[in-house]
Amino acid sequence: MTDDGDPERVAPRRRLGLGAAVVLVIVALAVTVGIGILRGASTPIEQVGIDGADETDAATPAVLFVHVSGAVAAPGLYVLDDGARVVDAVAAAGGFATDADEAAVNLARPLGDGEQLYVAVAGEAGAATAAAQATDGRVDLNTADLAALDTLPRIGPAMAQRIIDWRDENGRFTAVEDLLAVPGIGDKMLDALRDLVKV
Repeated sequence: MTDDGDPERVAPRRRLGLGAAVVLVIVALAVTVGIGILRGASTPIEQVGIDGADETDAATPAVLFVHVSGAVAAPGLYVLDDGARVVDAVAAAGGFATDADEAAVNLARPLGDGEQLYVAVAGEAGAATAAAQATDGRVDLNTADLAALDTLPRIGPAMAQRIIDWRDENGRFTAVEDLLAVPGIGDKMLDALRDLVKV
């Protein structure tokens, strides 16, 4: 009988092959774990809330820059939390001045980033109208009062009020095309207003 057929010599060879296989598996696992650690060190950690929501942005909440001017205690540029309303901007500016036309201000209206909030003085005729018009003569849909909107062709007091109501309920206009969402404004009227208004 040859050496290969000797059961006493075959068993150690099998044990040696099995041991080599186990060593290879352990080395492969060690390499995989090492790669994982290296990748983990270069990947930013994502914070996850209790409900599983991603909280990566929680450390840097969105903010709004709002310029408050006119009849307030401390006019200036203020940084407010996203979702802030006119009441928050007025409060940040120290509240209304004694001569402010408080009734003309919609305190519940949502604010937009980069907005200028003008508080008129009581009895100041046409101040909001002038403030709503850009130097190029276009009317700002987000700041115009009823009188300013009424200067536009085909927009009477009733339609101007609908535009203001839509703005109060839905927030700032983000594009001139948003006028199509206002009841009574269609494509033809939008075409007539497109070059006369801005957001």
